[in-house]
Amino acid sequence: MVTVDRVVIRAPIDRVFHVAADVERWPQILSHYRWVRFLERWNGGGTVEMAAARPFGVFRLPAWWVSEMTVDRRARVIRYRHVRGITRRMNVAWRLVDAPGGVDVTIVHEWAGPAWPLIGPLAARLVIGPVFIHGIASRTLAGIKQEAERA
Repeated sequence: MVTVDRVVIRAPIDRVFHVAADVERWPQILSHYRWVRFLERWNGGGTVEMAAARPFGVFRLPAWWVSEMTVDRRARVIRYRHVRGITRRMNVAWRLVDAPGGVDVTIVHEWAGPAWPLIGPLAARLVIGPVFIHGIASRTLAGIKQEAERA
């Protein structure tokens, strides 16, 4: 399963990168994030626990995961390797590139699916990826865009 979410943000790339990498601040600027906390820190990244909600009308379905986060400021890439939660073994890469009219921000999620016999990959491709992962990532990008352009 691969999901790709992309947005162009009209702000300096350093500002966009700072807002994207400052994950502990996300619950303050992104209404769908319930909490983000570092369990361990290293070189601007570390082991980070995140919880968000995927809205469905009046309902907000919870999502939770723990990732190893690495931050490459020179390449302007933020990577996550999910190590706990239903999305364990998922790889995520945020890439920021200067582009005409702003900064092109792309999030790529790659995952074989949960370790459920027979239905894991199918559940990932048909439900978890397009409904939950895309639903949360697209809202995250919209909020990062709003915050970076507002600053």
